[in-house]
Amino acid sequence: MKKIRLFTPGPCAVPEEVMLEMARPFEHHRTDWFKEFMKQAAEKLQTVMCTKNECIIITGSGTAAAEAAIVGCNPAGSKMLTIEGGKFGQRWGLIAEQYGIPVHRHEIEWGTAIDPQWIADYLKNAPDITSVMLTHSETSTATLCDVEAIAKIVKGAGKLFLVDGITSVGALPVKPDEWGIDVLITGAQKSLMLPPGLGFLSLSEEAWNVIEGNKDQHAFYLNLIKARKSAQGHDTPFTPAHVMIRGLVKALDMLVEEGMENVWKRVAAMAEATRKAGQAIGLEVFSKRPSDSVTAFCCPEGVKVKDIRNELQARYGIQSAGGQDHLKGKIFRIGHMGYVDDMDTMVAVAALEQVLYKLGHKFELGAGVTAAQKVFAERL
Repeated sequence: MKKIRLFTPGPCAVPEEVMLEMARPFEHHRTDWFKEFMKQAAEKLQTVMCTKNECIIITGSGTAAAEAAIVGCNPAGSKMLTIEGGKFGQRWGLIAEQYGIPVHRHEIEWGTAIDPQWIADYLKNAPDITSVMLTHSETSTATLCDVEAIAKIVKGAGKLFLVDGITSVGALPVKPDEWGIDVLITGAQKSLMLPPGLGFLSLSEEAWNVIEGNKDQHAFYLNLIKARKSAQGHDTPFTPAHVMIRGLVKALDMLVEEGMENVWKRVAAMAEATRKAGQAIGLEVFSKRPSDSVTAFCCPEGVKVKDIRNELQARYGIQSAGGQDHLKGKIFRIGHMGYVDDMDTMVAVAALEQVLYKLGHKFELGAGVTAAQKVFAERL
């Protein structure tokens, strides 16, 4: 008998309380019953996203929310700068191109973070740039960039700043109001502890001014003007995933009860314990600036990524992630988001040791578990 243990960087584990909440009988979505859940969800999202800005809920993934923002925030005459250091950073530039939005797609080495000074220098010489978008925590490479420093530069240059916080919101410190993020995006299936199906945005008044003034180009379904108008009455312009909204309220309650500062500390400890454990058994951390929401390890010599992942799942029910594009077969990733805690992490570390030992990787059995325990013991 094996439990399913989700250590993928999305979808992540969902609490039993949330699943039970979504299994209860439900009413039609054009009712006061549903509107009350929408009202609560929007208010609680502000707490979890650390903002007083208006929060919009879209039925769709985080990519749906990002597409709505990219299209809405780039009217005729705009030009966008995207920073692309991984699979998801690339996606935002591709969306802009598909809609015909002029975009400068700046590529950086996967596993590295953009130097804020590069953005400062570029914006000085590119007055036609009107918005900047980047990924805070690049899921595909488990890499974190310094959004706080970059926000100061972008806002100082008078540009709109859009941030993909899909694997940072609810896991890592993100303070859009304090830092100056105009649009912050996330999705349900990561740290907000839900199945896939909802996307979320917090938007500053500056962002809304651009969106409301955009008379030339909007998506039909992913239309933020329509979404905002409906949200003012705690409703949606199209049929919502209303059962998930009910689950969202429960999940947000759990995060609020824990307290976001405590959530950030918990995730940071699990990430540190995992990295220290990996290093203790001879695994190299791939990223040069690791994110705490997900850890990427380089595959050790003589072992195949697919064998590690297959054995973890077959023997222990642990589902992990591999690399994407040119990193396929070179790295494997273990997530620290969603409904996971210290002991879940210890299980994952112990299982990884067992699998690598079976596959012939040479190390001192138990070294990883000991290293992880020391990290958690320091929190006692």
